[in-house]
Amino acid sequence: MLRYLFLLLFGCSTAMCAEPTVGFLNKTHKNDDGTESKYVVFVPHSYDGTKEVPIILFLHGSGETKGTPGGKMPVEQGIAPHIKRDEKKFPAIVVIPQAESAKTNVGGRWHSENPDGKRAMDMLATTMKDYKCDEKRVILTGLSMGGFGTWNLAAAYPEKWSCIAPICGGGDVKNAEKIKDLPCWCWHGGADNVVKPELSRVMIEAIKKAGGDPKYTELEHVGHNSWDSAYATPDFIAWMLKQKKK
Repeated sequence: MLRYLFLLLFGCSTAMCAEPTVGFLNKTHKNDDGTESKYVVFVPHSYDGTKEVPIILFLHGSGETKGTPGGKMPVEQGIAPHIKRDEKKFPAIVVIPQAESAKTNVGGRWHSENPDGKRAMDMLATTMKDYKCDEKRVILTGLSMGGFGTWNLAAAYPEKWSCIAPICGGGDVKNAEKIKDLPCWCWHGGADNVVKPELSRVMIEAIKKAGGDPKYTELEHVGHNSWDSAYATPDFIAWMLKQKKK
């Protein structure tokens, strides 16, 4: 009891009050204009800094954009809820930025030339400096608006990624040549009436025509939310983690 009162009066020891070093950690990015942007980094519970671990950049959908009325936070949608189901076993670092430029066209919000796309890449770079990451296993995935972003950032930085996993998005078929050699597993709901599955189909066909060998899973009778099924598929996560850059 006396120890408890002492802690209330004088604060706690460094060991007892230290910030968590694993799990979902809140981070702050300083922008060039002096403003700050919040993001989240998931650090595996097994991480101790002695060995390299894979890293994933996850791009959320439009509903999680900062300031969206009734919107969710990026950690409430997509890959994070999957991690939380058994987070002590998830083996990769995950960078989860939040888009802020609501006035930017939704399909292009994560694009490499736009503020949110540039900021996401900066956050990824910072995380790779702060943690011992495997540069041969840098994974890019996103859903809906983030699916569009995945296709775009893949083409903008094809040398960066070990694999890409766009979900219910769409891209520019002219970029097929740039990304044909990237391992790709694309997902889409066959009954998606928000982002038509044709947008994924034409990208897959363009990559195949360019000489690539992408994987494509179209979920019959599934609407726009194909990401829950995708991220809950054990083979999907395992596939992403085992891909390595040559």
